[in-house]
Amino acid sequence: MINDSCTPSKAGDYPSDCEVREGYRQRVREKAGQSNRSENWQQTLPKAKEIKLLLLDVDGVLTDGNLIYSHEGKESKAFNTQDGFGLRMLQDSGVEVGIITARSSAALSRRGEDLKISHLYQGASNKLDAYKEITRKTGLKPFEIAYMGDDWLDMVLLKRVGLAVAPANGVIEVREMAHYVCEQSGGHGAVREICDLILEARGEHIKLLQHYMSR
Repeated sequence: MINDSCTPSKAGDYPSDCEVREGYRQRVREKAGQSNRSENWQQTLPKAKEIKLLLLDVDGVLTDGNLIYSHEGKESKAFNTQDGFGLRMLQDSGVEVGIITARSSAALSRRGEDLKISHLYQGASNKLDAYKEITRKTGLKPFEIAYMGDDWLDMVLLKRVGLAVAPANGVIEVREMAHYVCEQSGGHGAVREICDLILEARGEHIKLLQHYMSR
C-alpha cells in the first residue's frame, strides 16, 4: 500500500522517492480540473461516456495504411505500442474492443491474440454483416458503440454507431461524417487518442494516470 504522507527531507538533501511520487500526484490532481484538449474533444465527451464497445478498422487506423510484402509474398504490418497500451487500459476499465477489416493477415491474428481482442473479423467484405453479428452477440445498442475508420468502406458503420471517429489521415468524406476527428494519424497514436477520450469520459483517465505514476 502506498503511503501518501512523506517525511520531508532535510535541508540540502535530495528529495526522497516518496516525495517525488507525491509531487507528481499533486500535479495530476491540480490538472484534473483543467484541460488543454480541443473544443471537439470536450464536445465529444458526453457521447464517449456511453461507449461500451470500441470497434476498429485496421489499415489506416491501427496501422499507417502501408502494406509491406516480403520476397515470399508474405504481408507484414507495423502496430503502435501506445495504441496497444491504450486498448488494454480500455479493456481493463470494462470497455470491449473489436476489429472489423476487409483484409486478412497472420500479423493481425497475432496482434489480436496479444491484445485479447473480443471480436476479430478478418476478410469482412461486408462490414455491416460483421457489425450486426457483434450487436446480436453483445446486445449493445448503437449509442453504446464507437467505430473508427479512415475510408469509404467504413462509412456504412460510421453512420450507424453512437460515436463515429476518424483518424487525421481519414479521407475527407469520412472526416466530415465523424463526430470526432483525431489529431493523430492511423498507426501513429490515433487509437490511443480515442482510448484516452473514452477513459476520460468514463472518469478513469486520472485514476489510471495516478496509478501508473505511483508504481
